[in-house]
Amino acid sequence: MKGKILLIDDDASLRRVTEYNLSSAGFAVTGAASGREGLALFRKLNPDLVISDIQLGDMDGLKILAEVKKQSPSTPVLVITAYGSIELAVKAMQEGAFTFLAKPFEREALRLSCVKALEMRRLYEQGQELRGEINRLTGAEGMETANPAMAELLDTAKRAAGSEATVLIAGESGTGKEVLARLIHQHSPRAQGPMLAVNCAAIPENLLESELFGHVKGAFTGAVNSRKGRFEAAAGGTLFLDEIGELRLDLQAKLLRAIQDREVTPVGADLPEAVDVRLIAASNRDLYAGIAEGTFREDLYYRLGVILLHLPPLRERREDIPGLVKHFLKKCGAPAGVRFSPAALARLKSYPWPGNIRELENLVERAVILRRAELIEAEDLQLYSRGQAKGNGLIPEIPEEGLSLEEVERELIKKALSKAGGNRAEAARLLKIPRHVLIYRMEKFKIS
Repeated sequence: MKGKILLIDDDASLRRVTEYNLSSAGFAVTGAASGREGLALFRKLNPDLVISDIQLGDMDGLKILAEVKKQSPSTPVLVITAYGSIELAVKAMQEGAFTFLAKPFEREALRLSCVKALEMRRLYEQGQELRGEINRLTGAEGMETANPAMAELLDTAKRAAGSEATVLIAGESGTGKEVLARLIHQHSPRAQGPMLAVNCAAIPENLLESELFGHVKGAFTGAVNSRKGRFEAAAGGTLFLDEIGELRLDLQAKLLRAIQDREVTPVGADLPEAVDVRLIAASNRDLYAGIAEGTFREDLYYRLGVILLHLPPLRERREDIPGLVKHFLKKCGAPAGVRFSPAALARLKSYPWPGNIRELENLVERAVILRRAELIEAEDLQLYSRGQAKGNGLIPEIPEEGLSLEEVERELIKKALSKAGGNRAEAARLLKIPRHVLIYRMEKFKIS
């Protein structure tokens, strides 16, 4: 079959003839004798093309056109009428009709109009799929927003993308900092170049310098060959440094020089090498507070933050949750009919989301896997997060007289070390922080 067609015409004899002609041409045709019947069948059948008489006994054909376009903008509507009025033709076309045929029309003219309408729909859907794939690959789809503050931030990011300025993205874990960085890259003149991402907290300290700046053969034990660093590998494109606040002070100084002079010195090399790269950095820590603590260089902070973007947490942009749910349903490959009920969406909107967008994505995937039916209800959701754990003592109640955040942090570190038997690496894992951050905190609070 070439496509499903819904034919709405209250002229029974003409409808039967038209159905026969279209069926003979290879189309699957369903007829409706009135506007109301036609709209009911449209919702049930989801046809590829609608053909509607403009003069129906119970409903104006233009109203059918408007309703079809409202429910399915991609569905073409072919309008037919016994009155060859140019005014009606113009009005129908202005309101979205694919074309206009006056009765009596030739069998071949109708067939060709249907073929063209269905081809137009196919091209439209291909375009939508292509745009969706581009958005999926760049992360842009997950950055669509209904929140005014977020919309302003995205506008600033897109305007900044055209420059060579360094960008510093701040925000809690899971808010989409790397997605925003990729969006900036895709809107920049460097979009045809590579974008490489480095998580500064995930690479051992003794290897991070080589990872960023490269090394020459024999620079250290195991360096059997020279190797380019990420700065050189990202030449002509963008380098994204996530968790920039975890860099050691000596590496911060070398990073500052790389940004200022646009050159890096590989480990073990005598001479620097020029690099052509746009830098975007991100952190979930308060880097400005790190300046006061002596853990982050002030000059590097201002060099990185030429453009400073602060991603709001999900709890501050709850109106985006329905759109994000739809995006993640598509991303995890959920069947077409799977959706969240209004009650489920309401529950999601009331949740504090300590894990932000990453937590929402995991929840959607989990709900799709464990669902009992196509409609996911509120009671199907498993929201077990530290954001709801006050009753379990994970988040202490704040007394009227207040409490010391440093005392709370000190006690948590002591408990983690005790649980880990004094093993710093294990204690850092329990606290979900890098080992060197734990050591810094232990020195700060004088914990032996």
